[in-house]
Amino acid sequence: MKLIADEFSEGTRIDLYLAEIMPDISRSKIQTFIKTGKIRVNNISKKPSYELRAGDIITGDTESAVIKIEPENIGLDIIWEDENMAVINKPSGMLTHPTAQETSGTLVNALLFKYKESLSDLNGEFRRGIVHRLDRNTSGLIMIAKNNPAHEYLASQIKERNFSKKYLAIVKGVVEQEEFIIDSPIGRNPKQPHKMEVNKDGKESYTGVKVLERFKTATLIELDLITGRTHQIRVHMASIGHPVYNDTLYGFGKMKIKTEEQVLESYKLTFTKPFSDEVINLEIPPDEKFEKVLKALRAE
Repeated sequence: MKLIADEFSEGTRIDLYLAEIMPDISRSKIQTFIKTGKIRVNNISKKPSYELRAGDIITGDTESAVIKIEPENIGLDIIWEDENMAVINKPSGMLTHPTAQETSGTLVNALLFKYKESLSDLNGEFRRGIVHRLDRNTSGLIMIAKNNPAHEYLASQIKERNFSKKYLAIVKGVVEQEEFIIDSPIGRNPKQPHKMEVNKDGKESYTGVKVLERFKTATLIELDLITGRTHQIRVHMASIGHPVYNDTLYGFGKMKIKTEEQVLESYKLTFTKPFSDEVINLEIPPDEKFEKVLKALRAE
């Protein structure tokens, strides 16, 4: 077994991280593997409570096979691709990769059908090809690696912040400043592990915010994801009193216009094509969920 932790796994306990990736092995057994050194991080023995950092290399022998993820014939909106990678427009409502509870209908299932074995496996079978993630109800552009060298190349761009990913969001209330940066550390909520929060002991996190259009009760904004923490945009906007529209996990409250959770889209992506100097710039229009909310807000 060899896995590489990404930015979205940063701050997650190694035993919890592995329990999600290897659901056929109990957490207590995973903890035993870690304690006895059968699973190591950067070739060093760690405690089960060790919190992962982006780029950590996890190796070991778990003496158990990971649950096999089946290919599924699910249509993909491929925005751009070459022999090493692809950029997919992920729809809202689709999980990026399987979990212990859901092993079907995800982007990875679709990728396995489309590309078969031509996908990186640095993040394990559950995350074949996945370089970075989008939340289930966040739509938009996501990079896919077709081989391990391309995965490492793209992951290096992300880690060194040599690429740009911008989002569109509709948020609650009228944002008064035209353009600003939110600089607030983000960590896991100790009482609700499925949530993140702004706290002084969290990881440094930066989000650029630019107002595009104001309405009576909401604002359309562009967000520059300078760092890539889990739920970063949702946590940062909620922390300043402007939660993302229909994001009930982070306190949006009663929904006036019915949609799936959070009206948030990864709509611009700039990166360097693997093993070249060519810079790729991609942009997609707002999806149906966005257009529905925008139409209603403009009619107010």
